[in-house]
Amino acid sequence: MGFQKPDVDLLPRSAVIIGEERAEGGSGPRQPHVYPGTGTVTREIAMASPEDVDRAVATARAAFPAWRAMPGDKRRDLMFRLAALLESKAQEFAHTLVAENGSIALAAPYMGLDAAQKFRYYGGWADKIDGRTVSTWGGPAHDYVKYEPYGVVGAIVPWNGPLFAATMVMAPALAAGNCIVVKSPDLAPYSVMRLVELIHEAGFPAGVVTLVTGGADVGAAMVAHPGIDKIQFVGSGATAKKVLASAAQTLKPCGLELGGKSAVIVFGDADLQGAARRGLTGAVSANGQGCVNGTRLLVQRSVYESYLQMLSAMAGHIRVGDPLDQATMLGPVISQTALDRITGMIDRAVDEGARVVAGGKRLEGDFADGFFLPVTILADVDQTSHIAQREVFGPVLAVTPFDEEEEAIALANGTEYGLGAYVHTENLRRAHYVAGQLQAGQIHVNGSGEAMQPNVPFGGWKQSGYGRLGGEDGLHEFLQTKNVWVNLAASEAAR
Repeated sequence: MGFQKPDVDLLPRSAVIIGEERAEGGSGPRQPHVYPGTGTVTREIAMASPEDVDRAVATARAAFPAWRAMPGDKRRDLMFRLAALLESKAQEFAHTLVAENGSIALAAPYMGLDAAQKFRYYGGWADKIDGRTVSTWGGPAHDYVKYEPYGVVGAIVPWNGPLFAATMVMAPALAAGNCIVVKSPDLAPYSVMRLVELIHEAGFPAGVVTLVTGGADVGAAMVAHPGIDKIQFVGSGATAKKVLASAAQTLKPCGLELGGKSAVIVFGDADLQGAARRGLTGAVSANGQGCVNGTRLLVQRSVYESYLQMLSAMAGHIRVGDPLDQATMLGPVISQTALDRITGMIDRAVDEGARVVAGGKRLEGDFADGFFLPVTILADVDQTSHIAQREVFGPVLAVTPFDEEEEAIALANGTEYGLGAYVHTENLRRAHYVAGQLQAGQIHVNGSGEAMQPNVPFGGWKQSGYGRLGGEDGLHEFLQTKNVWVNLAASEAAR
């Protein structure tokens, strides 16, 4: 069959962008970027270093006063200009996204369009950040509330959806008047590199957005840096604990969007064909590497075997293949290390009593050089098993039967995570009741992720993090509240 390789000449080269400086690398160690589709190196990149972080922060701090003072309509126009650029270059981004983490060419153009939507939505907020007056008592006074930017925001984004996560943070932060230091992930660096290039091409002042591409040491330097006023971290819970421990030294506020083990509840009265089709999304979206993917399927016993048959039949039609092929529906996972971890979790699940309904083994032959696993469905998964409780981050679905409504709710809530949840039923009362009982930040009823749009809040409960990105809530994540009380009696006495 033979897999295509990304065209390296089409990939961005600016790994560090600080002010007017664009460099192909920083002062840190060189690291090869591996394309997951073939296991080959696209390019060696010199990573940024903590010293580069110092320069980026100093540049951002110098740019902040003028950016904060820029009228909202001017920021709005810049963000609209950037949105138009992103929209016009959606296909260009597609190649970049495929190359960096094996995203499939069929879906990749959507990410550029989604990025444009985020900047367009939040550009519309930039000239509408109003305060409010507060009624007073105890004497004549005037009290009002102002919303002001933090200053410099450090954005640390993950490898599984770098462009999606970066724009989810950067669009509201910029609209609010903050400057940004963004870290592009070492495992998937290219789309954020191109995004920052386009921000400069759109005419944003130098220093408003600075870029450092690097690993954990660069992220740690950002979190600890006294010149960064807030951290927005998107990634794993284990890393988030380190982020919080470091940020505590300076009491730096943090927003956290972390992992998930999102439940998909399928009741017996649901449209089973639709629920099975949407259930597969948890294994296919982002090649199964999405934090909000519905990966635990809780199915009412009366339709359990029928649903499994539909699900496994549909899984057989999911074409796994070359990410650059428009016909491919499922691409590789990010690395050999990830693939070994995922297959190890599958083997452990079988040892703990699960049965494999579909997939389960690494693909060989034409797929042997890449990191490919087919859609894997595990049935009869016990709630207490490792795979029911821990995030897999691969194309694996764990299916568990239930009998009654309350049992489904208890199973869905029975993990440490609380990012998303999905409910399939034709009963409107049940839909609203169950949604109200689920411990998760975003609930989808008869859907599979359609709520992930710029104008709605997104974020987790429990160990899936806190804070919200998206909608007006997302804007206020990057604004501080200031109260001003004016003693009018004193003013009159001074006349």
